Amino acid sequence: MPQEIERKFLVKDTSYREMAYASSQMKQGYICNTETTTVRVRISDGKGFLTIKGASNHSGLSRYEWEREIPLSDAMDLMQLCEPNFIDKDRYRVKIGAHVYEIDEFHGANQGLVIAEIELNSEDEAFERAPFLGEEVTGDVKYYNASLRKYPYNQWGKNNQKEGEKGVKSIL
Repeated sequence: MPQEIERKFLVKDTSYREMAYASSQMKQGYICNTETTTVRVRISDGKGFLTIKGASNHSGLSRYEWEREIPLSDAMDLMQLCEPNFIDKDRYRVKIGAHVYEIDEFHGANQGLVIAEIELNSEDEAFERAPFLGEEVTGDVKYYNASLRKYPYNQWGKNNQKEGEKGVKSIL
């Protein structure tokens, strides 16, 4: 079974922009988002993708992931079936050592949030820490894209952050 093993970090500065070897715009919607399964449709660089993810393990580092490229026209059709509120973001790719960091700058209701992810081959794999990394948020469900769709970053605020976290936990 294919496993996605990744760590997530907040980003503390914009140095990744100059370090990036590639960038792309992405729009993604969610057909299904339950505690055990997420079905996502993504459009990026004129291509469509369908992704199915399982629930994260206890550490929040690993989960089942199946992804396939699909025709753009199919992805556009499937977007019509998605739940309300899409995720719009720019993704930058930065190579540090033997790994590639994917840095997502969110737009719309998640404007101002920037997250870096690194995919690993095992949960204990060593990696070189990028200079733009801030606090690690691996396993914190409020930073999952599917959660950001329902509880966007611009609604977190100091007074309702705890309430938003409760709501996020109830949907995952």
